[in-house]
Formats: sequence, structure tokens, C-alpha cells
Amino acid sequence: MAKRIICRGIHGQPPAEDGGPAERVLVDRAWPDGVRRRDAPVDRWLRDVAPSAGLQLWYGRHPRRFGEFRRRYLVELGDPAHRGSAARLRDLAGDHSLTLLTSARDTDRSHAAVLAEWLAGQEDPRTARPGPGRPRAALDDVNAAALAFVMGTGIVSTCLYADGAHVLSAALLWVALAGFAVLVPAYGLRLVRHRQRFVADLLGPRAFAFLTLAISSNVLGARFVLEGHLVAAGAFLAFGTLMWLVLDYGVPLALITSTRREPALDQVNGTWFLWAVASESVAVGAAALARPVPGHALPVLAVVCWAVGLVQYLLTAGIVLARLLVRPVRPSGLMTSVWIFMGAAAIAVLAGARLVALPQGSLLPARPLVIGSSVVLWSFSSWLIPLLLALGVWRHVLRRVPLRYELGWWNLVFPVGMYAVATHELGRVTGASWMTAAGRWEIWVAAVFWAVVFAAMAVAAAGRVTGARRAAASAR
Repeated sequence: MAKRIICRGIHGQPPAEDGGPAERVLVDRAWPDGVRRRDAPVDRWLRDVAPSAGLQLWYGRHPRRFGEFRRRYLVELGDPAHRGSAARLRDLAGDHSLTLLTSARDTDRSHAAVLAEWLAGQEDPRTARPGPGRPRAALDDVNAAALAFVMGTGIVSTCLYADGAHVLSAALLWVALAGFAVLVPAYGLRLVRHRQRFVADLLGPRAFAFLTLAISSNVLGARFVLEGHLVAAGAFLAFGTLMWLVLDYGVPLALITSTRREPALDQVNGTWFLWAVASESVAVGAAALARPVPGHALPVLAVVCWAVGLVQYLLTAGIVLARLLVRPVRPSGLMTSVWIFMGAAAIAVLAGARLVALPQGSLLPARPLVIGSSVVLWSFSSWLIPLLLALGVWRHVLRRVPLRYELGWWNLVFPVGMYAVATHELGRVTGASWMTAAGRWEIWVAAVFWAVVFAAMAVAAAGRVTGARRAAASAR
């Protein structure tokens, strides 16, 4: 073990004050701003040992979250994405004294401090990691956005049904239902067992991710309408609408009234578009169910939620664009959730197409207004796709951020699937055959993309199980 392990800020005292010769290791994922590489007091840079972008975004340097951040980071050190760099750092600590460098101002509450403690032998990530025999511990840590998996799978199932691939569509519907049946009780279990941790997430920058609970339910409800299972569709829509009422008001109220949040524009991220997506998901589900079910309640609900979602989208777009254009964006901090920017516009297009398809007399606004708004939004979502692809090239090719599976990949599946079905449905209701044909092609692109992400998720899960078993075996 190393004779000395310390951590300090890279902008702080010069290396001569570290207390003697030591290997200086930068442990941040991104290169520090304002530091020239040729003049930097750095011997090695182990970027992959840093916390994941999602964990760093959740932490936000909030002092009250440090204990939970420390625990989660120790868990990450044992996963496949961190294991190699963590092993290299431990090997270095066996041969040298180490100075762990970070750009964090509060080094005592930084990931470098956690690493120094871990290297000193006080913590082992294997003791913090839920092993194969502790599935309930894994459920306790279910991510707020985990239901993005159900959203993505459900919308691709809807895509395939629209193109006539009913067998594949039904298979994905069952996969989505299985995910919903596991994850929703896990949400409740986490609220009961770890209420403080749950509330901390609810007051954090990714609080809008909880709206996936409403969105996933409404997506499944709309999908059941296609099968003619109106009771199941009504049950999912009722649950989704209830969750929408609670969270669509509750999340912004919690953020506005909380005094513990970080007062910075940097906390804004793509998950904030889920505020608008949730409203539009109610509109899509209500409009789909309004066709076979008589009455005025469902059409009115669909129109109101469509209009509310449009306003929420415009408000959120202004905030997110201000964040992206005004504040510096680090490649590691550019989350896949930014694709929801496009997905939120696409679901508004789908809601508009479903409204136009309702019988005459059930639509409150004029049909040209709905069609015109939908065409504008479809055009804008189409324009966004090259921009988002270019940002992905900048992040992974130019800035070389590793392309590894993470839950956020499902934030790409949902927008891609939603854009495909929105294109298909808008072409159908407007009589634009070229748009319907393009939608069919996009549907299969979405299906292939779903298969790739699902395979990556399965490989990552198998790697975690294997790693946990090996860690448990070596600990014996």
C-alpha cells in the first residue's frame, strides 16, 4: 500500500507542497478548464475512474448528498466501466505515493476524497455492491428514469403494429409489460424503504425523470387500444393520468419551493422535456381511447393536454437552449437525454394526428390549426436530428468519451420510435403518401435500434452479474 495518498485541487498549491515526490494522477473525467496540458502538474490521467456523468449530475456538489454520493460511487468502482481504471489506480498506489488531482473546489467532498479513502483500504467497492444474492438491494437503488425502458419498448411496439408486424409488436408489448410490472413496485419499495433518498432525487436536477411513471403507463394504454383491449387501456390511462396530475404539478412545485437545490443553470438537462412529454402522453392515450369510447370527456382531455404540452415544450425549450448556448458544455456532461428535445416535439405531432383522426364535432380547435401546428413541430423535430447526431460525433469521436451502455440509451430509443410513428400517422391523416412511406422506413430503423440497445443492456447486465460473482468469490 502507498506510503501517502492525498487529494488536492489542480488549481491549488503547486506540486512542491505535496510533501515529497508522488505520482500525480488526474482523476476527473474531463480535462480541467483553464489548465494547459503541457504545463499541467499531471503524470497520469485516469479519466475512466471518475464517477459516471449521471451520478455527477445527480450530486451537483451538494454537501447534503455527499454521503449518498460516496456510497453510489463506491458501487460504481466495482462495475465493468470503472473496474479496469480502478485496478490500475490501486496498482499505482502499491508502488508510489499518490496525489489525486481534481478540479473540484471542495476536495473534501469530491470523488477524489472517496478514492483516497478507498485506496487507503478503508472501503472496498465489493462490500457496497449489491451481489447476486441481494436483488432487493438492487431494487432499492432503482433509477428514477428506469421506466424509459418501458417507454422505448412500448412505442416501438406501437410502431411495429402500425406497419403490420403484429407478432413482433405483441412480443415487445409483453416485454414492456414485464418491465412495468417490475419497476413500478420497485419505485414504491424505494419510497417506503429509503424515503430520504427518494425525496433527494425528487428535489434534484433530474426530478422530471419521475414523469416516466406517467408516460410509460399512457404509452401502454394507447398500445392496448390498438388491440381492442379497452378495459386494460382505460386502466393504464387512468393510472397514467393520475400520475401526471400528481407529478406534473408536484415536480415543479417541489423545485420552486425547495431551498436545498443548486441555484445554477447547469442543473438544467434534457429530462426537463419530460414535463411536456407527460402532458402529450395523456393526450395521445385519451385521443386513442376516444375513438371507440363515446362521450366528450376523453376528447376534451386530449385537446387540453395537447395544448398544455405545447406550452410546456416551448417553455422548456427556451430554458434548455439557454443552458446549452450560454453555459459551457463538457462532453462528458452532455447526456443522452438531450434527444428528448426531439422526442417531445414528435409526441406532440402524434397527439395532433390522433386529434385530427377523431370524428367530426369532437375536436375543440379548428382542424387546420392542429394540422398546421403538427407540421411545424414535425419539421422542427426533423431539423433537430442532424444537430443531435453532430453532438454525438463531437462527444464520442472528437472528444473520445467512451461509448458504453447506460440507462440513458433508452432516452434515445423513445424519441427515435416516437418520431417514426409520428411521421407515419401525420402522413396518414394528411394524405401525404411520401410521409407515410418514410414513416414505414423509420419504423424499422427504430426496431433495429431497440434491438441493439436491448442487446447492449443484456451484455452489461451479464457483465455486472459475472463481476459480482467473481468479487464475492475473491472475498471468501
